[in-house]
Amino acid sequence: MRQATTLITIDTPGAGLHEWTDRLVDWVSAQRFEAGLLTLFCRHTSASLLIQENAAPAARRDVERYFARIAPESADYEHDDEGPDDMPAHLRTALTQTQLSIPLIGGLLMLGTWQGVYLFEHRRQPHRRSVAVHLIGD
Repeated sequence: MRQATTLITIDTPGAGLHEWTDRLVDWVSAQRFEAGLLTLFCRHTSASLLIQENAAPAARRDVERYFARIAPESADYEHDDEGPDDMPAHLRTALTQTQLSIPLIGGLLMLGTWQGVYLFEHRRQPHRRSVAVHLIGD
């Protein structure tokens, strides 16, 4: 059994779903594992991780609009230390995931044909996000 770890930095231009599947595939390939489990952990409270449709941009836009509706910017929140998008960003993170696990079989991540890995930035301003990556296997 072997392990490999890294931190991947993702610079976001602002709110939305930002795909970074290719970076993961390249890193996993360089590790030369045949089988295992890849774990991803987003180290932030106002961004999250999603596996989502990567073929139709409309699907991503619909996801983004849905979260804007269920956790809208509002003056009703007590927590607004960093602006009006502060608390909605925390709520959107709470409703999504900060950790993902993806099986590795035959040296390949077992993502479906139309699945991509996304960092879901919940803040309007650009940010530099960090994702801890851990691969365990053979």
